[in-house]
Amino acid sequence: MNHSNFSSESDLPDHSSESNRSNDYPDLIDDIDRDTEAMGWNQLSSLGNRAIELGLIIGHGFYKGQYEILKPGEPILMSPDAALLYLQKLIQEAK
Repeated sequence: MNHSNFSSESDLPDHSSESNRSNDYPDLIDDIDRDTEAMGWNQLSSLGNRAIELGLIIGHGFYKGQYEILKPGEPILMSPDAALLYLQKLIQEAK
């Protein structure tokens, strides 16, 4: 049996480091990053809407690069990650 069509391991591209992977597939990495970010925003929006439905807040959304949660008389600005955790805890405590 002739195995001459198989490449040696040294002929294969080195994909052992993160930098090599992102250089090989920059568009794919960007797409994944965008999709992941969008999923976070969708979850944040859904949680904010749920908190409104439960009467826990009166509004939410992005404002000046931060995420704003409006409680009666108390606007709160925080990072999107902190807002996600805040809304999860707020909804959980209301149950």
